[in-house]
Amino acid sequence: MKRKNILYIAIVAVLTVVVVCVISYSGGESEPEKTEEAHEEHEGEAITAKEVELNQAQFNASDIELGTFEMKNLSAVINANGYTKLPPQNQADVSVLVTGVVRSINVIEGQFVKKGQTIAVIESLEFTKLQEAYLTSKSNLEYLTSEYERQKTLNDENVNSKKALQRAKSDYETEKARNASLKKQLSTLNLSGSGGAISTMSVKAPISGYITEVNVKIGTNAEPGKPMFTIVDNSKMHVDLLVYEKDLQKVKTGQTVRFILTNQDNVEIKGKIFSIGKAFENETKSVAVHADILNDKQILIPGMYVNALIDVGLNNVKALPVDAVVKADGREFIFVLEEHAKEEGHEHTEGKTYHFQRIEVKTGTTQLGYVQVTILQDIPANAQIVLKGAYYIQSHLLKSEGGGEHEH
Repeated sequence: MKRKNILYIAIVAVLTVVVVCVISYSGGESEPEKTEEAHEEHEGEAITAKEVELNQAQFNASDIELGTFEMKNLSAVINANGYTKLPPQNQADVSVLVTGVVRSINVIEGQFVKKGQTIAVIESLEFTKLQEAYLTSKSNLEYLTSEYERQKTLNDENVNSKKALQRAKSDYETEKARNASLKKQLSTLNLSGSGGAISTMSVKAPISGYITEVNVKIGTNAEPGKPMFTIVDNSKMHVDLLVYEKDLQKVKTGQTVRFILTNQDNVEIKGKIFSIGKAFENETKSVAVHADILNDKQILIPGMYVNALIDVGLNNVKALPVDAVVKADGREFIFVLEEHAKEEGHEHTEGKTYHFQRIEVKTGTTQLGYVQVTILQDIPANAQIVLKGAYYIQSHLLKSEGGGEHEH
């Protein structure tokens, strides 16, 4: 009986030791897991919640631009490439009808001229001969007019024959036509038929616009059919966009076109489709779509390459410039100017300070330098977002972290 009790006590003791070991082992393992999870949570919060402080000098040097979201149609669109173009009636090659020598040039390339303005003077003996012929014809016409009137009077009185009247009338009509022709030639050449004969002629601008080419110099022979100057009127610029066959059914007149030019600080230019081509362009299976340009103050020249969007639907989303979004640790962020920083910025030797909060976002469609942005954290409705200079702030943040500074 005593032996059985001893055996029972020994078994109970062994089981107790086993249970204690298991519990101790489980408890020892669970604590590191909780610590690791807590560390991950803390790390995630550290990545998201970042604040950067800039003094006045740093803010000015960074060229930071602040703004808010814009509503952009980035998805219901058709991408199209093309170029700026002028209609033929807004371009002019200036040439002469009679061979002459250039005596003076009054313009240079890039100069604006008005219609009818004298841009050059040429000299030719042909001008003298033409004026001489006109003055002679004018004198003959005066004599023949008087003779014709005299013959009509005589004929009415039955003094002369009808044959004499008909001859006088024929001579009068012939000289009248010749005189009108010579007068028209003088007018076309910008020459006057009155006064003494001159050997020079003014070359005038046929349209208002800018001089783009000067193909002559003093002493050059100006010849018919060879352009002396080229003038363009850029006020009627439009864009020709190439739309492929698969998208053609979606394009209609009146739709809005948006495009940017890299040499114009990525300013968005708007236009409206006024015509759609009826044939393929150069066997490319694309059709030319013509659009008027609505931004008439933009500086454009013919032949500029454009990347455009044609709005074929309406799906406006919140968007920011591409440069407003930065990437870090596999995530995407924007920077927001904190309200208290704007209101309570304190003055010191370097001036006002600016506090920027880094906010996590998710991006979507990117078009024409803008990207769709979804905010993953709450921000004020009127929050001032960094549109330009975000990479500068991000680099300042990384530099501060590398130096061991504490980020709020």
